[in-house]
Amino acid sequence: MNSMIRTTAAALLLVSTVVGAGAAEVTMNVGWSTPLDSQYGILAKKFEELAETYSDGAIDVKLHCCGQIASEDDAFRAMQLGTVDAYFVSQNNISPHWPLMDVFVLPYMFQNTEHLVKVADGPIGDQIREQIRKDTGVHLLTFGGPSYRDFFNSVRPINTIEDMDGLKIRVPKNEVMLATFEAFGAEPVPLAWSETPTALQTGTIDGGDNGTSVIKEMKFYEFAKHLVILDHFASFTPLLASDRFMGKLDDAQREAVLRAAKEAGEYHTEITLQQTEEIRNWLVTEGGMEMTRPERAPFIKAAQKVQQEFAAKRGEAFTDLVNAIQAAAE
Repeated sequence: MNSMIRTTAAALLLVSTVVGAGAAEVTMNVGWSTPLDSQYGILAKKFEELAETYSDGAIDVKLHCCGQIASEDDAFRAMQLGTVDAYFVSQNNISPHWPLMDVFVLPYMFQNTEHLVKVADGPIGDQIREQIRKDTGVHLLTFGGPSYRDFFNSVRPINTIEDMDGLKIRVPKNEVMLATFEAFGAEPVPLAWSETPTALQTGTIDGGDNGTSVIKEMKFYEFAKHLVILDHFASFTPLLASDRFMGKLDDAQREAVLRAAKEAGEYHTEITLQQTEEIRNWLVTEGGMEMTRPERAPFIKAAQKVQQEFAAKRGEAFTDLVNAIQAAAE
């Protein structure tokens, strides 16, 4: 009998050890504001797959789309407080909390997508990641795939900068973006993301601008039939994490998270660069939008005044970053 008890106890201990070894040690809740199958979702799912693989299951990544755990406007502050583990926050919603990020928001800062990738994945991107962590306690894990924000409106096609005159354009609560659309001749309306779909449907605003995929994902083409390709603002998909969450990780887990974020970002860059023109074509052929590509010179001229204005008032560190980004294009 004693032998049987000892054998049974040993078997139970073995089962317990095996189960314990396979169980996740850390849960990472990752949120974003757009639908599950959006560009944010594509990057999030890849990150989930890689983080769980590289940590040998020690990290359990749980995905929360559609603003379930926070709004994008509130998420950065929540990460500073440690109440949110990780969240995708566009750079224009980071800069109210960390103004240096506005160097990535300035209009026409990037000459092309190659320039975008070179800056985000190179020494300037590394400098941004290190500085934002020091200044805010929030970790920028990856910039994600780069693209541009496309403009849309429900009133008229845009063939010249004069066609922008008087349009009520939804703009995130970001000083650079407000100043840019004012320089373009529009009437910018600062509005939280959560209020934007209703405002577009009811005609409170005439239009706005978003990453190309977001226009499709949010079905904005149903209410605004004019798509305008300006490539005025760069669009990234930054994934950030709180210092409180990162502090829970041991060295191996931390390495797994950073490696997963880097590789997921590289994967997402390939997807984004491939799909942008495909989505634009879909918006025309399937979404019923009319697409125009105005002459950019007048828009660039107006944007240069915005660049100069913010470089002058934001100080030396801001100006140095602007100069470094411009030099990276050479």
